[in-house]
Amino acid sequence: MGISGPGLLREAVYARLKEEILACLLQPGEELREQELAARFEVSKQPVREALLRLEQERLITVIPRQGYRVNPVSLADARDIFRFREVMEPACAADAARHASDQTLAALDAYRTFDATKSNFIRYNRAFHVAVAMCAPHRRMREEVADLVAQADRLVLVSIGTMQGRDPDRLIAEHVAIIEALQSRDGRKAARLLRDHIADAEKRVVAALSRHAVVL
Repeated sequence: MGISGPGLLREAVYARLKEEILACLLQPGEELREQELAARFEVSKQPVREALLRLEQERLITVIPRQGYRVNPVSLADARDIFRFREVMEPACAADAARHASDQTLAALDAYRTFDATKSNFIRYNRAFHVAVAMCAPHRRMREEVADLVAQADRLVLVSIGTMQGRDPDRLIAEHVAIIEALQSRDGRKAARLLRDHIADAEKRVVAALSRHAVVL
């Protein structure tokens, strides 16, 4: 992997595996084995084992005794938990951002007023927008939690995207613009309300799509 040092190596393996799970490159239900992953990443089994144990703690994989590991399936319960948590955390970040972020920081959100399909896919753009709003808030732990929740929500979207209905990128971008304008106007209450409604609508679409899949209830 081109990275030296045990600490950096562990972080690199963990980050790579987590990104592949969240991007559905490692599919829900797929089995993982330490030896195969170690050979693939050209590392010993120790950093792979440590990365897998961290991912188990984050409920992204499950240990199968005497067999290995399995990427956790996407469930309706997980979807509801993730979106409900987002509905609390993200509006709180937005409200704090409206009060405390600098004018320059809030002005940088203008980058998300438009979406260029030639430079990014919509899921990546959408994740970047939500994380950017959270990063305007002053509280590091809240920012990091939101970034992780948004990434996990992306896995739900990727799994359900084949059957998702009611997705209108233009409407979603317009909602982003309204949130940006509320933040730049220092109207934290409005920004929080718009963001909460935006996330709640996303929850309805994703849960409806997942309901048409064979997921664990």
